[in-house]
Amino acid sequence: MAFLSREALLSMGFQRLGEQVLISEKASIYNAGNIELGSHIRIDDFCILSAGEGGISIGNYVHLACYVSLIGAGRITLHDCCNIAARSTVLSATDDFSGQYLMGPTVPDAFRNVIVKDVVLERHVIIGAGCVLLPGASIVAGTAIGAMSLVTEPVTEPGIYAGIPAKKIKERSRQVFELEAQLKASEHKQD
Repeated sequence: MAFLSREALLSMGFQRLGEQVLISEKASIYNAGNIELGSHIRIDDFCILSAGEGGISIGNYVHLACYVSLIGAGRITLHDCCNIAARSTVLSATDDFSGQYLMGPTVPDAFRNVIVKDVVLERHVIIGAGCVLLPGASIVAGTAIGAMSLVTEPVTEPGIYAGIPAKKIKERSRQVFELEAQLKASEHKQD
């Protein structure tokens, strides 16, 4: 996998660009001016970041595996230490599927009803392969979502979730927060 150079990333016009950002040259970035990137980020092949009016904000130590999509008019926020596995999709906007409106970007807005809600993944959220997060599907810190799950509403209690729709199946260790503190302490020693 080849990554874009620092110069190429700077030329894209991101709202914020941290250090040690690796973005595959096969990734697609739309509206970079609405995208904030922290440090220690890796975005793999065939990812799509399409920032609408709300923008996309990605914290530090975040990995987006191949074919991950972050798309929508609402704000998408990935806090520090989030990971999204291959072929997962995060949507902050979607057409109304009720049949009372027309759908798709080729239809004039007067005939559509687009549902827009922010999506937030707090610290240490991991999303398994093939998951779909719909508008408003914010997830509390330290939560894991199992592969092939559908998240349709806020997840407010930490744990491990799976299914369609995703339901809590068991607890998840909170040790990741202690490890994060150790990581940050080691960074300060290097300064």
